[in-house]
Amino acid sequence: MKISVSTLPFYPRPLKNIFDSLLDFNVNCCEIINEYPYDSIEYDLFDSYDLEISIHAPLSDINLASHNKVIRNISISEIKKSIDMAFEIDSKVVVVHPGHITSLSRRFRDKILQYNRDSLIECSKYAQEMDVKMCVENMPDIEGLLFKDLNELEHLVLDIDAYITLDVGHAHNNKFTVEDMLKTSRIEHIHLSDNDGSYDNHNALGDIKKNGLNFKSLLKGLKQMNYNNFMVVEVEEPKGVVDSLHYLKKISDIIK
Repeated sequence: MKISVSTLPFYPRPLKNIFDSLLDFNVNCCEIINEYPYDSIEYDLFDSYDLEISIHAPLSDINLASHNKVIRNISISEIKKSIDMAFEIDSKVVVVHPGHITSLSRRFRDKILQYNRDSLIECSKYAQEMDVKMCVENMPDIEGLLFKDLNELEHLVLDIDAYITLDVGHAHNNKFTVEDMLKTSRIEHIHLSDNDGSYDNHNALGDIKKNGLNFKSLLKGLKQMNYNNFMVVEVEEPKGVVDSLHYLKKISDIIK
């Protein structure tokens, strides 16, 4: 398993500053959220660092399921730009959020779901052409978001020939147990954060003493599955990164 860290807790520091911090932490993997100020990156920067990179497609102002065709097409275009970036820097993974249902579009749920599927199929085909794995992420329990349910997401990615980013914090927020999470097929990428199940707070790993996620069980299960891909620490603050890395090392030593 490759321990990685998202740019999220350091936002909006310059990437060079973030990369230097990660190397200080003895972390050699990073996930870049590909929106401002990381929407336009000088690729020469990557030549100066021995880091493995994954790309998270933009989060803001994107809706692959939009009832508005212009917004939907722009959203697809932005996902493809992230896939292009992944190709250019030899990154093999692009994380994509599924679309969401707005207040007025609830009356057209079937149509919105079809828009979402069509958009993701187009993005998945493009990713395959570029030899990049598009990993669709399960969403937290927030009204309007699609694919909070891991079982529904599994059916989707099998249908569109894509992969899953398992966000364990999101899954825990939706009352999935670790055992349930690890039954899901097509997991090629993982996001790590903690919460008490009531809200997706992106706490540091092991920070929640009551009703937090069972990371020991998670790591044991992943080890048994021979999971060897990215596990991305995706927390809110830089201190949470340090605490999470220390916690991961401690429990990794315990389950060896």
